[in-house]
Amino acid sequence: MSWSFSLGRVFGSELRVHATFFLLLAWIGTATWLAEGPGPALANLAFVVALFACVVAHELGHALMARRFGIRTPDITLLPIGGMARMERIPENPRQEIAVALAGPAVNVLIWLALVLLFGVQGDPSTLVSLNATDQSFFERLAAINLFLVVFNLIPAFPMDGGRVFRAVLASSMGRVRATRLAARAGQIIAFLFGYLGLVGGNPILILIAIFVFMAAMAESSDVELHDLVKGVRARDAMITSFETLTPTDPLRTAEMALLRTTQSEFPVVNTDGSLAGFLTKADIILLHQTASQPATIADVMLTSVPSIRLTDPLEKALDDLGQPGMPAVAVTDRTGNFIGYITRENIGEWAVLRNVPRS
Repeated sequence: MSWSFSLGRVFGSELRVHATFFLLLAWIGTATWLAEGPGPALANLAFVVALFACVVAHELGHALMARRFGIRTPDITLLPIGGMARMERIPENPRQEIAVALAGPAVNVLIWLALVLLFGVQGDPSTLVSLNATDQSFFERLAAINLFLVVFNLIPAFPMDGGRVFRAVLASSMGRVRATRLAARAGQIIAFLFGYLGLVGGNPILILIAIFVFMAAMAESSDVELHDLVKGVRARDAMITSFETLTPTDPLRTAEMALLRTTQSEFPVVNTDGSLAGFLTKADIILLHQTASQPATIADVMLTSVPSIRLTDPLEKALDDLGQPGMPAVAVTDRTGNFIGYITRENIGEWAVLRNVPRS
């Protein structure tokens, strides 16, 4: 995810924090400082950090359970509205999906129990309605917020964990695509409800959550339908074969000229032996042109960690690889490893449109 920064690796997953998270901390710290002074401001910031540590633990619960089924979680990103664990794929087996979905809330239940047993907090669910009460201790509020995370994430609508459980239960009797569509629809209804409550109550955070839930539910439904559509299709059926290439030793000016005379949004950078060295995108070319100090050669700025697949590999594999943050394309190679074409998400979308249009 763009505008995010790495904090290191935890249990094999890269922990990243989005830049807007720091804006949230600044807003909370400044607002509390101005209203109540430095002491309460530091206390609130400490509580927010502790809260997001619980969110990270929640996402790690998903990641560790997914690992049991052979699914990696490359990274976990902290956002102002929560965390997001990016898995290589979502289990298609309903029982596995339920286990992965429930692992996150189970971690929050364990944290709540630990706070009750170790610090003697009451752990009363009624405190969920009074998280800002001044008569509550730090650990009482933290226990209450973990209960809130459990309740909120078990709402049976996408993209919450309860929505994934709901989808898995439906998928066992009606198919994954239709089940996803129904769960996504439920998520969008919940989003409208959150948005309405946010507008009536003047709560901008609730409105932000509503927008996120609505967009995430729609994206999940589209992604599952696209994965279902490409089943049985090979990479050769949707790859781009007509394109202009660059070489690692070319200056940036060569890339700028190629950008002007073609309609490509990404340019393969190919070695003299025919192997792929990397990719340079249209956005990068424009950004580099605007900088004061330009690179000596394309090799200095090209993206080198580009996944590759064979002609006969499933197109679904290319779609999964394109889900990596900032990945512009997937290379297609022949049996000898020579670069012969590439696939973009836009190209797969165009293929899907053409496949669904009957020929006259």
